[in-house]
Amino acid sequence: MREALFVKQNTEKWQHFDKMQHASSDDLADCFIEVTNDLAYSKTFYPKSQTTAYLNGLASRLHGSVYKNKKEKSGRFKTFWVSELPLIFHQYRKQLLYALIFFVVSCAIGTLSAKYDDSFVRLILGDGYVNMTNENISKGNPFGVYKQSGEVIMFIQIAGNNIFVSMYTFVLGVIFSFGAIVSLFRNGIMLGSFQYFFFSKGLGLQSVLVIWIHGTLEISAIVLAGAAGIILGNSLLFPKTYSRLVSFKRGAKDGLKIVTGLIPIFLVAAFFESFVTRHTEMPMWLSGFILLSSATFIIWYTIIYPARVYKKVNAL
Repeated sequence: MREALFVKQNTEKWQHFDKMQHASSDDLADCFIEVTNDLAYSKTFYPKSQTTAYLNGLASRLHGSVYKNKKEKSGRFKTFWVSELPLIFHQYRKQLLYALIFFVVSCAIGTLSAKYDDSFVRLILGDGYVNMTNENISKGNPFGVYKQSGEVIMFIQIAGNNIFVSMYTFVLGVIFSFGAIVSLFRNGIMLGSFQYFFFSKGLGLQSVLVIWIHGTLEISAIVLAGAAGIILGNSLLFPKTYSRLVSFKRGAKDGLKIVTGLIPIFLVAAFFESFVTRHTEMPMWLSGFILLSSATFIIWYTIIYPARVYKKVNAL
């Protein structure tokens, strides 16, 4: 390979690595290995070139950063939430946007299908749920389903199910992203038809104020899990300058970090659903406050804060 082509294919990657000297030890170690591989190639074919000198310096800087960061292992937990996960959100912001678009479109499909086909809601939600909810509505307790089980048992069941769904959605992404997209569509269609069902009963605003107490965090986390699945699939489809295996490993690791980061969100959502949502008589202002606070947190932590962390890291 000519040196000019070698440089052209890898310049963007090297520049990215050069800005990662404050990343986690694991990421730095991966970067160091790749740079040393490139350095070995460059030394073999272009021993006296500027490219070899540049890579030698880059490898030295990364080597120093790796061992410097290893001393900070005691703060690994804090680093993950404060910088590592937000930087992943920023790096894959396009995938997050795609996942949101897929989900919103599927919600619209579910809503329109439920509106123009009376049997669609029963097809998606099941006769048992629809009949039970209709009976609860006739009794003046439309959201009685959230009061049927004890708080603790309900919390364990909901948290476990939601974490499973997020992992399942992520893993499905290995089918070239298509699996994760299908999971997003399935959940979006279910949500759209579910929400329309209550609007058709004249309970639209009330359903939003009750269901979205926990739904804001829960649904947002499912969309993020879908994005993690798309990241996994795209790592196979679009390896860029990496080998397909290396790209897949990077995508799998970053996607798994996102899914792991969703666990606390699912736990809080399950707590709201089990201990708070059942109090359907709570004041509108309190319900609205919880809902808006949850939405604000998601927007801040996945969009606003990651952009600030990225700017701060690159300014160092």
